[in-house]
Amino acid sequence: MFDYLANPTRFMRLADLLIVPMAALAALLLAAGLYLGLLASPPDYQQGDTVRIMYVHVPAAWLATLGYVALGLCGLFYIVWRHPLADIALRAMAPVGALFAFLTLVTGALWGKPMWGAWWVWDARLTSMLILFFFYIAVIALANAFDTPERGSRPAAILALVGLVNVPIVKFSVDWWNTLHQPASLVRSGGVSIDPAMLTPLLLMLAGTHLFFAVVVILRMKALLAERRIAALQLRGITGEAG
Repeated sequence: MFDYLANPTRFMRLADLLIVPMAALAALLLAAGLYLGLLASPPDYQQGDTVRIMYVHVPAAWLATLGYVALGLCGLFYIVWRHPLADIALRAMAPVGALFAFLTLVTGALWGKPMWGAWWVWDARLTSMLILFFFYIAVIALANAFDTPERGSRPAAILALVGLVNVPIVKFSVDWWNTLHQPASLVRSGGVSIDPAMLTPLLLMLAGTHLFFAVVVILRMKALLAERRIAALQLRGITGEAG
């Protein structure tokens, strides 16, 4: 399956087929999730209406973490197989993942001020998420630090792999250390601990943000592939004129 999709032409054909229905479904899921989460769901008995930040914060944190796992896998595929589509996927994914990591930090600060009395604390979960955001930024910077894209591909892929070390720290920091951040309530050994009235909009938001992430990454990959094709054609034209 990977070998099939690794062909840029096949990927573009499949992307053209899926992008519209994926975008439409993402819009519907996000609209339903935002309506139920921000307007229809009940306030929390402890947090009140502040809990509604969860419907954006949790999906953003999940996508920031999962997105970096995907980023690291792209780096691994590029280093091992040297396939340009893995590099394209890495370059397309890094800014989207960075955006979700930034959104996680912002919504976390908005939640932390009324709950903890401070916009920021050096909590293990918050600090590890900040480090994850910095890894995203570093991968982006390294991939674009050279005069030609190809020179930055391998260093960016290696850095993406190195950053995977931080992913389990983000996930298990609330279990490994005594932190202010609340423990996991969705993915945990004892099962889901969220009321169904809150769980439904949260699951809708999770599904919608996953599709939104995929749609944006695919669009960015299509744009990057088009740029490389144009650059290759221009290079051929210059070479032909010189010959």
